[in-house]
Amino acid sequence: MTTVHVLFIGAGRMARAMIAGIRRRQGPIHWDISVANHQDSARLTELTTTFRVRAQTDWRTAAEQADIIILAMPPAAHQTVLETLSHHVLPHQLVASVAAGIGVSGLASKLPEGTQCAWLMPNIAAAVGESMTLCAFGDTVTADNREKLAEILRGLGQYHVCTETQVHHLTAITGSAPAFAFQFAEALEQAATALATDETTARLLVGQMLLGSAKLLLSGRPPEELTDEVATPGGATAAGLSVLTEAQFKTRVMDAIEATNQRARALAPET
Repeated sequence: MTTVHVLFIGAGRMARAMIAGIRRRQGPIHWDISVANHQDSARLTELTTTFRVRAQTDWRTAAEQADIIILAMPPAAHQTVLETLSHHVLPHQLVASVAAGIGVSGLASKLPEGTQCAWLMPNIAAAVGESMTLCAFGDTVTADNREKLAEILRGLGQYHVCTETQVHHLTAITGSAPAFAFQFAEALEQAATALATDETTARLLVGQMLLGSAKLLLSGRPPEELTDEVATPGGATAAGLSVLTEAQFKTRVMDAIEATNQRARALAPET
């Protein structure tokens, strides 16, 4: 069995979700995981106890032993870390970031020429192994390192390899839109409790309805076909849909995506 050494710099929610995903998978790789985080010793202790990882107080030493280095800290912290990492990274290593706005080009511009770089954008569902993760690879990433990273991403859920530009545009769909879905779910829960049931039952009703609807979408059937199957012309569902149509529901959703992308561009760190 191949052993792959992974270093997480940062120990926040996404690092924890990724480590949990790695440990869930029973694949052909033995993962030797180290985590460095100088701000939260309690989190390091929890990760060490729960997931059998090594806690590192000085990531620079650990970096030299790693095969994959994952930057799991906020975008603002990348500048300083990358400046230091540039003196330690080795040609065979893969450096990946899970921070918004960084991009492959942002990593490559701060690291030695030819450094293997990747940009990952998981979403909140990584915590339960159901993420839709976007992934962009730099041109120098080897096939072997692509497969190693893909094995990590499989532990988070589904993943899609695309260009850096596509990650910038599509993160509003995969990363931000879960918040829109939760707002929709909240409205449905409120309607359920106002009409006939308690909060716990409302959560079950709405959650299972969304889960089942999502599975139908993933079966490959187009949403308009599924809508027509539920909504009989002149029926009760059609009456509800007409309210959403009058409120320009689809247009408002697309407006929300555009607003998300505009704000993401404004917040993106300079490379």
